[in-house]
Amino acid sequence: MEFIENVSKKEFEKHAQKNGHFMQSYYWGNVSTAKHFKAHYVGLKDDNEYVATALLLEKHLINKYSFFYCPRGFVCDFKDEEVVATFTEYLKKYCKRNHGIFLRIDPDIKLQNLDCEGNILDGLDNHSIVDNLIKLGYKHKGFNKNFENNQPRYTFRLDISHGIEEVRKNLHPTTRKIINRGNVYNIELYRGDINDLDDFYDTMIDTAKREDLVLSPKEYYQQFYTVLNKQNMSDIYIAKINIKNLKENYKNKIRLIEDNIELANVKDDKKNKDKVNIKLKELNQQLEKCKAEFNEVNAIKEEELVLSSIITVKYQNRVWTIHGGNRDQLRFLNANYWLYYKIIEDAINENYKSFDFFGTTGEPIPGNAVYGIHLFKKRFGGEYTEFIGEFDYILNPLLYFGYLKIFPKVRKFLGK
Repeated sequence: MEFIENVSKKEFEKHAQKNGHFMQSYYWGNVSTAKHFKAHYVGLKDDNEYVATALLLEKHLINKYSFFYCPRGFVCDFKDEEVVATFTEYLKKYCKRNHGIFLRIDPDIKLQNLDCEGNILDGLDNHSIVDNLIKLGYKHKGFNKNFENNQPRYTFRLDISHGIEEVRKNLHPTTRKIINRGNVYNIELYRGDINDLDDFYDTMIDTAKREDLVLSPKEYYQQFYTVLNKQNMSDIYIAKINIKNLKENYKNKIRLIEDNIELANVKDDKKNKDKVNIKLKELNQQLEKCKAEFNEVNAIKEEELVLSSIITVKYQNRVWTIHGGNRDQLRFLNANYWLYYKIIEDAINENYKSFDFFGTTGEPIPGNAVYGIHLFKKRFGGEYTEFIGEFDYILNPLLYFGYLKIFPKVRKFLGK
């Protein structure tokens, strides 16, 4: 087998598309420069055909030393132990020659089948791939449950190959109720462009503060979208509301409830008095809720407000919702549900087969910081998916220890 150090863009992309993960594509290397990575495109040939490729992202640490990260692993058959072993040997030498202290991979390989509650089901079992990587010298960083590593180890993946009606059938009742009720507030849902980036970032700021999440600089999202959109691999989706029209909508709604209360009060129905009282109680609760929501709407001075926004990635047969935010205001309008539903509809119309919600927790319990996000994604009916995890191949044990134990403290001290 022959190791190729500089795989051409055409050849690399041709082979990368066999796996279909956008982080294994040639273009992800261009996005990653925004986070100060240098991209290396390498591969392994057998009988003049590529049997493996890898996007290696090099991050400089100190002096001449760097680490290498291969997002979502090599593009190869991980069950072909000879290919994985041979490619690993070449990569060790390549990274060492380029002063790497370790090589990190987190393959896009499902570990086992789970039900929606996280219980293990019969069928798929890829623990043998984990065992083989450990045997080759990789250090498995464990079966983490949350977002400790570079990429999420859990996600929801929704099969959209059978059309929108099948998707609707499998929605959680809460989500189905929202969708079946219709877009009663006339939220504007559309695919935007680079001019919507500021509004997108505003929603990201709100979400990061509310959920205590890490927010990248706006320039990163700009490069992310610009590079991938140029290849028809990314879209910005926006959910916007006209505040003037929304105020009128609420006024009409309040008037209607008040009219129904008046009718119930004047109705002389002694036989069904208990039913009338129950109905009046329900109507008064609706009125109270509606007035509280209207007060929040009425306090908004803007003519229009972006409520929710998402940057997606499209690659091969799958769509991912990668970066998304929701404004703190007017969350009771459920704009995020409508925006996700719009993206799913568009993906189906464009003949994509799978929809990835890009990350959730492996500990779906109340009290978990992202429990609400988990429930939201779960309610779209996707498959709860667990990956095999993250692995480090240590090339310089002393500096690797320093990277794990000392380097984070230095960065914190320097404020980087």
